[in-house]
Amino acid sequence: MSVNKTMMQYFEWYLPNDGLWWKRCAAKAENLNGIGITDVWLPPAYKGTSQEDVGYGVYDMYDLGEFDQKGTVRTKYGTKEEYLEAIQAFHDNGIRVFADVVLNHRMGADEVEDVVAVSDSAEDRTQQVEEPHMIRVWSKFTFPGRKGKYSKFTWDHTHFSGTDYDDLSKEQGMIYRFAGKNWEDDTDPEKGNFDYLMGMNVDMSNPVVCEEIRKWLLWYIKETGIDGLRLDAVKHISFSFYKELLQKVRSELGKDFPAVGEYWNTDLGRLLYYLDEVNQEMSLFDVALHYNFFNASQAGRDYDLRQIFDNTLVRERPERAVTFVDNHDTQYGQALQSFVSDWFKPIAYAMILLRESGTPCIFYSDYYGNPVQDRPLVPNLGKMIKIRRGYAYGEQEDYFDDPHVIGWVRRGSDDHPDSGLAVVISNTDDGEKRMFMGRQHAGVSFRDALGNCPDPVVIDEEGYGTFAARGGNVSIWIHEVGFEYIVVTE
Repeated sequence: MSVNKTMMQYFEWYLPNDGLWWKRCAAKAENLNGIGITDVWLPPAYKGTSQEDVGYGVYDMYDLGEFDQKGTVRTKYGTKEEYLEAIQAFHDNGIRVFADVVLNHRMGADEVEDVVAVSDSAEDRTQQVEEPHMIRVWSKFTFPGRKGKYSKFTWDHTHFSGTDYDDLSKEQGMIYRFAGKNWEDDTDPEKGNFDYLMGMNVDMSNPVVCEEIRKWLLWYIKETGIDGLRLDAVKHISFSFYKELLQKVRSELGKDFPAVGEYWNTDLGRLLYYLDEVNQEMSLFDVALHYNFFNASQAGRDYDLRQIFDNTLVRERPERAVTFVDNHDTQYGQALQSFVSDWFKPIAYAMILLRESGTPCIFYSDYYGNPVQDRPLVPNLGKMIKIRRGYAYGEQEDYFDDPHVIGWVRRGSDDHPDSGLAVVISNTDDGEKRMFMGRQHAGVSFRDALGNCPDPVVIDEEGYGTFAARGGNVSIWIHEVGFEYIVVTE
């Protein structure tokens, strides 16, 4: 019997630097399996520039919290041993683990080098603004604490294409491109060319670099037992690089190995173009849908809910869409801050959890709350995840015929007893929808699992029911047998 996949991003930006995160992951694995989580995306596990690093300031990708480097053995999240134990705990509970992989840049080098470079405009990297001159850059990564264990490969300026800091002049605000190097042509066209993002920019046109990354990735997969990849900042990396890397790694593993990429762009055309360029070798997070949710949450009753899925990946290429409401980058205080308003979050989660298209990804802070930022957990999110696992099956029919009150039904399937549901959403006043559940449900009583509408709905002999929702809210109607299960186990 097939079960709906549901991922959880099991971290957020403001976790404490106490080294206990991997232990917390292991302790929660059974609970996550119980509510219906099938996959978890864990934060970058390798050594960053300091113990405080969230994981995106990559220093040594072979150091998973094992060596005394950058003033610490453990990472922010714990030790290598604890990381492996957390992965095993998830596996013991039937949950796949996706590892966050950051290949675009390196930071925190061990030594400087003098390099000839040209200066390109930070706002238009196609425009050179200074002639070749000598700069001093932190580009030698020798990993003295690891002493060559796992890999003797060390990095120097020949393995990078540029940086944004000259240690001679102490100047900032320029992008320095190393002499003889060019930015990759097949990257996002923002800022003229968005190959460069931060730190020491890894040169993916260098075959030595590509081979080292391939070796590292195979080592990482075999060393840890991870089941898939979350690929960071793919729009800044040569599009052909990931296509070739994933093909090679899967061939050497002899199996499919799922990957989902972060291409941060609201333009659906760019997302579709990228998927075609990488030969559909990965899925992508549906950034366009996230911004539709954000805009709808800001506009309130002025938003036309019939347009909520317009120009989104989940509508145009659902088999490649990983849908989400928020993540660590959209949190308050982050560069991509666009946190969906609290009132709209239950609505948004219903839209990604209870429909047939896309793979939903739950954000850690939405499920548990975030006391650091005084953010509440999303009401009834645990219920919705359980409803997805048990009842969100069968043929879907949409009733997107009103700008402010929309709904859909899932008619259930024979291999999931008592499955099927009806969802009604309003962003203004109380509303209702008469929707066709199917004659197989005639006489069955459906109830609002979220408790917003207390009276049951009995499906008539033609298979129809009239389902309601309170203003500015969502109601999820399921078979009364399911209602008792969801309410009792919540």
